[in-house]
Amino acid sequence: MRQNPIIVIGGGIAGLATALRLAPLPVVLIAASPLGTGAATALAQGGIAAALGDDDTPLLHADDALVAAAGLGDPAMTRRIAEAGPAAIDWLLEQGIGFDRAGDGHGIALGLEAAHSRRRIVHAGGDRTGRRVIDGLIDAVRKTPSITVLEGTVLELAMTANGEVGGVVYLPVGGRQASDAVLLPGRGVVLATGGVGGLYAHTTNPVTAIGTGLALAARAGAVLRDLEFVQFHPTAIAIGRDPMPLATEALRGEGAILVNGRGDRFMEGVPGAELAPRDIVANAVFRQIVGGEQVFLDTRPALGEAVHARFPGFSALCASSGLDPASQPIPIRPAAHYHMGGVKVGVSGRTTVPGLWACGEVASTGLHGANRLASNSLLEAVAQSAWIAEDIKSGTFGAARLNPPRITPSMGQIPAGLRRQMDRDVGVVRDAAGLQRAIRDFWFALAENAQDATLAALLIAVSAERRRESRGAHQRADHPRTSGTPRHTEITLTEALESASELAESRIEAMEAFA
Repeated sequence: MRQNPIIVIGGGIAGLATALRLAPLPVVLIAASPLGTGAATALAQGGIAAALGDDDTPLLHADDALVAAAGLGDPAMTRRIAEAGPAAIDWLLEQGIGFDRAGDGHGIALGLEAAHSRRRIVHAGGDRTGRRVIDGLIDAVRKTPSITVLEGTVLELAMTANGEVGGVVYLPVGGRQASDAVLLPGRGVVLATGGVGGLYAHTTNPVTAIGTGLALAARAGAVLRDLEFVQFHPTAIAIGRDPMPLATEALRGEGAILVNGRGDRFMEGVPGAELAPRDIVANAVFRQIVGGEQVFLDTRPALGEAVHARFPGFSALCASSGLDPASQPIPIRPAAHYHMGGVKVGVSGRTTVPGLWACGEVASTGLHGANRLASNSLLEAVAQSAWIAEDIKSGTFGAARLNPPRITPSMGQIPAGLRRQMDRDVGVVRDAAGLQRAIRDFWFALAENAQDATLAALLIAVSAERRRESRGAHQRADHPRTSGTPRHTEITLTEALESASELAESRIEAMEAFA
């Protein structure tokens, strides 16, 4: 093992890109499962947004993102990431990733997705972009001698006496208990652990995406921001799978429509129709389902038989369940898809805890605000990985003595019922009664078993209860209006536990009074 490496936690696009950018510095990349499995990147059917067209500019791209962000996007960061789009595509090409070419063979083909004012979505293998990208980056990582890959579960961030992150405690594959854990010192740690979709019963994410990075950062004292903003993709394919396969938004970009069981095109009168921002479409689909309707994605009028060649991944998913999108509409429903909130970071990816950086979905950069613009997530990860690597390379690091690690028993399965409760109480539409019920239940569950999933769920529920308005992906039935002044929700572990404790005490007092 190399001495004093940079430790990167996560085997998706954010972790792989950061490890590659850090070369030739020694890096230890810790992945919870073999590379290429378990990461949401591989499931991404959409593409990467970048202003490459003659009619497009990074400023237009940034403007679209800020509109979608519903007042909470950071203008400076949004423009910086949009400007990095063309360079991000060039860097991926350098890693050996081939993108789909335009019909004339010159230049990269550009697709359209919801809330984008221009065709700027870059794809690889049609709707297999995520798989192509992650395979290319894995190949590059394996060829880079400065990167060591370990498989295991990170249980805790190791802290120095002066409050800096100085390594990790991780459980290697095959380890069964806390005594099997290993303390790995490092001169800095980068969280690239992905999102929280696995906390929900209906999700397009790997079921292992349970907010581990949020829990690790929270226990280290980091500030978390806007955790209530969970994006629900409106068109997950409802064929009984877990996770749910995704019907890419690019299908609607090419003219596919949404209809209910009566054949009504219920989005037709909404500005943007099927290409309205995701929160609007997801909410409309959810309300149809709550009203007793089934909802379908119909590709037949726009694509017909061409859907098989244009969208082979989607077509294969349908065929595996005996469905043919060229001849029948496909059942869909909203599912937890992307977490806009996360660990608060600055322009170089630094968290509020020295020695800790965060990249990709686990981070809150200010790009997504209350509602992510389609295909901005892979772009954000690639752009941010470069800035994190630059920041780490420009720093000076000295050896520091680590405090004896405090190992939290975060192993095990997601507690029974948590995923259903997140769907019910912290889902597409929320209210005070459901959120407070979730907070109390998660608080008592946490007291019995301090698992990462329960802690992440509690943090999200507390943040959602505090935001008493509807904005972007956060919809409150009891607070349907959007407040006039946009504000962020910032929270620490201590604050979340205090809020939960107060609610739990009020419940105990009420029960005692009733008795």
